[in-house]
Amino acid sequence: MATWNEGDWIAAIAAIALFAVLAFGLSLSSRKSDQVVGHPKGLFVLFYAEMWERFSYYGMRALLILYLTKFWLFDDGKSNLIYGAYTALVYITPVLGGYLADRYLGQRKAVFFGGVLLAIGHGFMAFEGMKGVVDPAVKQADPVINVFWLALALIIVGSGFLKANISVIVGQLYKLTDTRRDGAYTIFYMGVNTGAALGTILVGYLGETVGWSYGFGLAGIGMVLGMIIFVAGKPALRGRGEPPKPLARNKEVMLYGIGTASAAVIWFLIQYQSLVQNLLIVSGVAMLGYTLYEAFKLPKEPRERMFAILFLIALNPVFWGLFEQAGGSLSLYTDKFVDRGGVPTSLFQSINPIYIVLLGPIFAALWTVLGKKGLEPSTPAKFAFGLAFVGAGFLVFVLGANGAGAAAATPVLFVFLIYLLHTMGELCLSPVGLSAMNRLAPLHLASFIMGAWFYMTAVGNFVAGKIGEATGGENGEMTQAGTLDIYWKIGVVTIVISAVVLLLSPIVKRWMHVDTLEDRAELAGQAELGEPEAAGFRTSEETR
Repeated sequence: MATWNEGDWIAAIAAIALFAVLAFGLSLSSRKSDQVVGHPKGLFVLFYAEMWERFSYYGMRALLILYLTKFWLFDDGKSNLIYGAYTALVYITPVLGGYLADRYLGQRKAVFFGGVLLAIGHGFMAFEGMKGVVDPAVKQADPVINVFWLALALIIVGSGFLKANISVIVGQLYKLTDTRRDGAYTIFYMGVNTGAALGTILVGYLGETVGWSYGFGLAGIGMVLGMIIFVAGKPALRGRGEPPKPLARNKEVMLYGIGTASAAVIWFLIQYQSLVQNLLIVSGVAMLGYTLYEAFKLPKEPRERMFAILFLIALNPVFWGLFEQAGGSLSLYTDKFVDRGGVPTSLFQSINPIYIVLLGPIFAALWTVLGKKGLEPSTPAKFAFGLAFVGAGFLVFVLGANGAGAAAATPVLFVFLIYLLHTMGELCLSPVGLSAMNRLAPLHLASFIMGAWFYMTAVGNFVAGKIGEATGGENGEMTQAGTLDIYWKIGVVTIVISAVVLLLSPIVKRWMHVDTLEDRAELAGQAELGEPEAAGFRTSEETR
């Protein structure tokens, strides 16, 4: 009689939790009232649609680096580079999706179109070719790998249409002065992380223990369920997210064609990662030049706020370049060198969203308490703490691994510790940064600045791929000693950067001119933010 190991029990508990969430959702949908726990019913339509989308996205992402190395047999370094290019492009495409939604399609149609592309992309991920055909002498001999590239391209473009726009609809359900807005985004954010946690556990478990196609197939089913909920719940959205003006059918079809055709461009880029790097560099320099051009046209205070924005944005790639090792090199290290006790590697990526759900309310309460006492750190100081946490995570991990012995497996405790410290860093930087971009940007540049923030997040993801590539060493295969050496170096460098940021934080805080932002508060609230802001983080500057 077969016995269950730790991974089986974790997957079973996650499945029970998933069915409980489904049952709760069905009970809500049967209610005749337009209000659920004091919020519009449409909020929960968006909650469940986004939960399933994140279930699919993070579930697939948890398997991706393992699939690249174990099925297609790319070496560790190349796999990390592909992973970094993929996640970078996921953060670039919302610029296109957001623009088309704002100007033409409206958010609701953009979300649906993105969901369709995502479902098709996840479906294509379930197609498998012949294992191990990627050979240095005969590159990509199996044509099925082109289906794999197409699947990634469709997921990237689909995320671009869905990711930001569904968050915008949440805000449209409430008046700008509605005190329930922060609570609504908090509920929505819990859906994001619930889906991420359940997806990494269930999709990852099926993919590693039963078969890759089963895991990817489940991700696709999740996306389809999300879109069914979104379409069925249209009446609950009360007309929100519609096009800004009536859109002719032929023009709408043309826009869908543009979105679909962009997948062909992404299909090409994802295969040639050096092109992604060059694109990021050229676009980044152009974006910096334009930002400075606009800044020097402004009066003193808003100009200095732009300088503060540039300072904060510049730290984005540093943080995400390290944090996003989770799905790349850290996942491979966990697979190869950690005493996992029989738990599938992909399941460890559920630790971060679980920590977010547990720690998010604590951090939100902490900032509130400190703010009332006049002790809340400034935004740049919080960035310094975020960098310090992520750097310390690597140092603690290396010390724990070395303490176990050079040839011994790293105790699993230190995987939990590095995720804990990195999650604390995320809560100090990500939602705070989004809030800062919204507060400090001139109103005529608000969307551009938010796009720049996500763009630099994309740069950070590509940097993560380059760091992961370095862990592969000269021959492309990861070694325990080599990886720990790189982790120690980036940890030390990041701690030094965090100290410099903390020293400069008083200057950057003065550039922010927080004391003159009060008269902008109502207008600034018009700019909707994405997922991380949903945790409800507000600094004391916002509440004055």
